Amino acid sequence: MKKNLIAVLAVVGVVSVGSVQAAGDVAAGKARAAGCLACHGPAGNSLNPMWPKLAGQHSNYITRQLKAFKAGVRYDPMMSAMALPLDDKAVVDLAAYFASEKRSAGAVDPVKAEQGKQIYFAGIPDKGVTACGSCHGLEGYGNPGADFPNIASQHAFYVGKALKDYRAKKRTTDPGGVMQAVAANLTDAEIDVVAQFVQSLRP
Repeated sequence: MKKNLIAVLAVVGVVSVGSVQAAGDVAAGKARAAGCLACHGPAGNSLNPMWPKLAGQHSNYITRQLKAFKAGVRYDPMMSAMALPLDDKAVVDLAAYFASEKRSAGAVDPVKAEQGKQIYFAGIPDKGVTACGSCHGLEGYGNPGADFPNIASQHAFYVGKALKDYRAKKRTTDPGGVMQAVAANLTDAEIDVVAQFVQSLRP
């Protein structure tokens, strides 16, 4: 697992240096976002835990995910259809808009969150599970330069679904397969508690 993490950090470092994108237009993105808000909520803070909060997400990460949906590399019946007609300018403008907004906090199960804290900060060495904080940071903000997303205060339900999708290899857009490798050794119960801890992190 450590070898996988080192390899992906090296690859992402090269990619992030070599693929600097033009900054999007926040105002234009806000105007384009009307169709997104029905699911992703006011200013990108979704009210339904099935759909992720986009507010405060790194613009390069949103851009990469939208392009993955558009290209069919990542699939979701709704998102794939929404992304398909977007041109490159619309993608970066939307990404800039959502990145400019502040993510809202959510209520958590304090008992589960406390259990998940250990996994987030220390991983599960006996199972080869790397600490979440090694990529996503102590506060869950991630690393925009390395394209690691901001997960602080993300819906626990959505975090859990994402981890299960990585575990089942239904989602494969993680550079170097790092998330698939981490999730492969997590039980449903472990996913549940670490997802609660992620939701407890404050943006």
